[in-house]
Amino acid sequence: MIKEINVRVRPEINSNDELLREEVRKQAKFKEGEEFNFRVRKRSIDARSKHPVYQLRVEIAQTEKLPKIVAYEVSNKKIGTSKTCIIIGAGPAGMFAALELIEKGIKPIIIERGKNVKDRRRDLAAINKEHIVNPESNYCFGEGGAGTYSDGKLYTRSNKRGDVNKVLHQLVAFGANENILVDAHPHIGTNKLPDIITSMRDHIISCGGEVMFNSKMTDLLLDNSKIKAIVINETDEIAAENVILATGHSARDIFTLLHEKKILIENKPFALGVRVEHPQLVVDQAQYNSQERSEHLPPASYSLVAQTGEKAVYSFCMCPGGIIAPCATSPGEVVTNGWSPSKRNNPYANSGIVMPVDESDWSIFKEFGPLAAMKFQSIVEQKAYELGGKTQTAPAQRLNDFIEGKTSTDLPKTSYQPGITSVDMCDVLPEKFHQALRLGFKDFGSKMKNFISNDAVIHGVESRTSSPVRIPRDKINLQHPEIVNLYPCGEGAGYAGGIMSAAIDGQKCALAIAEK
Repeated sequence: MIKEINVRVRPEINSNDELLREEVRKQAKFKEGEEFNFRVRKRSIDARSKHPVYQLRVEIAQTEKLPKIVAYEVSNKKIGTSKTCIIIGAGPAGMFAALELIEKGIKPIIIERGKNVKDRRRDLAAINKEHIVNPESNYCFGEGGAGTYSDGKLYTRSNKRGDVNKVLHQLVAFGANENILVDAHPHIGTNKLPDIITSMRDHIISCGGEVMFNSKMTDLLLDNSKIKAIVINETDEIAAENVILATGHSARDIFTLLHEKKILIENKPFALGVRVEHPQLVVDQAQYNSQERSEHLPPASYSLVAQTGEKAVYSFCMCPGGIIAPCATSPGEVVTNGWSPSKRNNPYANSGIVMPVDESDWSIFKEFGPLAAMKFQSIVEQKAYELGGKTQTAPAQRLNDFIEGKTSTDLPKTSYQPGITSVDMCDVLPEKFHQALRLGFKDFGSKMKNFISNDAVIHGVESRTSSPVRIPRDKINLQHPEIVNLYPCGEGAGYAGGIMSAAIDGQKCALAIAEK
């Protein structure tokens, strides 16, 4: 009989197959020398006590073999061209929509404004070293979307929305480590994602799909309540049967285009704040209750929330052993985000610390209609650019100085490659936000040892947590309520918040088209 049990083991046992097998035998109450098969199905760390342990969900069998885990099998079966679907955007929503369309015998045509995943690197180097922002190729735009070069965390709470396991198995099939099938908080890493994205693209093309880079959608040609064609780079028309719009949370020109074409869009709440950076050692000591992290434990992370009255304050996209990156998509703005390599072995830990932005905040821009929230977002980013010195240098402040209301006289080293400059963050953020942020940080300091110190530095601004625009769609068939062959999808449409949920939403839109 096959059964599952929970097993708690010390970190050094988790790292040794022989010791782990013996511990499973003991906790399963098998006799010494008794044969059995086992495998770990889920793995997480419990660091609540003085000595952290791994919590394992283990599948065991005594007499029979454990069944093979059903995985996604890559098939290069060619699809026809009688049915097609245009996908705008080659991020996770667009790529996984394409994979699903291929399974259903529909040819995907992916239109991507940016460059392929390899060529994007030159533009990332330019923004980091020369402060040059390419509006079409940056940390947000290009093959793989924002997730490719900004971490690859696969956290999600979207189990009820779609097939999480299918997405994870697809990632493994295209090159991800099988650990993502087991870990409670799976993570691929920015250094690993480009090869996985390239494998996906090669598969899509080998099956008969198309992927077009440096191809920006600049117009939609409408016929009553239907898109009859899209215009690429202002000149080339492509006839459209169905269109999945998966442009990501930063495609402001697309939101503006939809508004100009009188296609219904809405303001959407998002979050705004800063990115705080600590020495990773500080986080390890606080979370693992130890002066030195065991070699058998990963760099520690944290998740913090504070209710400050008018604004909640919470951590977002925490990156242990990570790097803060410049994520502006246009000249004249400064935006920060964070990422980690697969080993998470950098000496710093960073996290967004953000607060919700709602109608009471963006109402001052009500003349912009459904683009008011986007306008609020861009104004803060432009202020960060001005105060940072009109380059990609980020305004920054030691955390303790921010709480005490002092401008920092000097700043420590940072992982943010374009550099930082000392600024009073109260001059960057709107008043109610910096007031709430100060209270939130004080609360965090009471919950996590040494969180507040002058070794911690806040960088401005963290503003691209999600899209400031929602593109409405029917809950059942996922079509836009006014345009019958338009399928708003993923983060940019307001229906996802990360790689996994965006991928799942891409699958859902593809299935809706196949069913139609």
